[in-house]
Amino acid sequence: MNTILTLDRIYQAAHNLNGVIRETEIVPAHLLAPGTPLYLKTENLQITGSFKIRGSHFKISTLSDQEKSKGVIACSAGNHAQGVALAAAKNHIQSTIFLPSTAPISKIEATRSYGAEIKLIDGVYDDAYQAALLYQKETGGAFIHPFDDQDVIAGQGTIALEILKELPDLEAVIVPIGGGGLISGIAFAMKTLHPTCKVYGVQAIGADSMCRSLADHNRCGLSSVATFADGIAVKMPGELTYDLCDQYVDDIITVSDDETATAILTLMEQQKLVAEGAGAVSIAAAMFDKLPIKGKKTCAILSGGNIDVNILSRVINRGLLTSGRLTDLTIELLDKPGQLRQVSAIIADHGANVVRVHHDPGGENTDINGCNLRVSMETRNHKHLQEIKDALSSEGFILQDNK
Repeated sequence: MNTILTLDRIYQAAHNLNGVIRETEIVPAHLLAPGTPLYLKTENLQITGSFKIRGSHFKISTLSDQEKSKGVIACSAGNHAQGVALAAAKNHIQSTIFLPSTAPISKIEATRSYGAEIKLIDGVYDDAYQAALLYQKETGGAFIHPFDDQDVIAGQGTIALEILKELPDLEAVIVPIGGGGLISGIAFAMKTLHPTCKVYGVQAIGADSMCRSLADHNRCGLSSVATFADGIAVKMPGELTYDLCDQYVDDIITVSDDETATAILTLMEQQKLVAEGAGAVSIAAAMFDKLPIKGKKTCAILSGGNIDVNILSRVINRGLLTSGRLTDLTIELLDKPGQLRQVSAIIADHGANVVRVHHDPGGENTDINGCNLRVSMETRNHKHLQEIKDALSSEGFILQDNK
């Protein structure tokens, strides 16, 4: 499929968005990936909490008065919904937004707060998309696609213009991918203006449709997606976005949900920034050495920060577990006085903090005089945890595998 996306269109979008969006800050974050001069483009601090307002506002601005009179329709996992709802409100247009029922409550309510009519559809983004298309045929309203539209892509491409203005000698950019609208706009603009800059995409391993499509040299979909990064939980990439990625993107890799959770936790602690799963996959790729960026001036797009607080608490806990900061040890003991004190002394001497202890007399497969001691503790990292395990083992304690 041929695209008529042009650099002039992206500059036009930038002009249109002037005074509407924030030109978000680019902040250094070199400690996130030691050895790499890493910068973050903080679109999590954008109006509505994500980059999506760029593409949706520009697209709506191109509609005729007759098209605007019939209202606009969109489907989204959440962020595009908020962008369309706000852009429609600014233009005094009625908006109807279809969202998957799995979308976080915070995103649903935020979209409603901008005046949109909400329709929840069982399933994921692709199911909401089909329902939105049917509604569009019934009403004649303008459908604002979240990624597979040249003007939406042009709006997202304005991010590249802002990055190059501040980092003209950039060597690599890392971009989250769901349907591909964000990376398509950035890659097109970046490769046109600064061809030597590498453009890397990142997907959740449970929603890797674009990654698979490019590997197979054919646009293909997934039967299901599985990731807490709801903003990029897309079964099928777009036609325009597939072609643009195939032409302009250097490589696409995947990260696990555990790696993304660790990235969210680290961003909060080190950078004081809140990211949603979809926004943090690019940072996870840099943190876990998934890309050849060592020593290269790199910008990772932190594309959104609209994470539900209930999910955030679970993500923080998972990040602590994944990074070796929170762990459970099960220790086999003889049920006699002094054992707990000795275990506690070893842990304390190594600077860990015990937060919970559970004593289990054991079952039919344990020694009659034996018991299990389950200790939950806070540690600094995996190396620190291993030091404690080694110390316990050297004193004769038997550690069970907690996997």
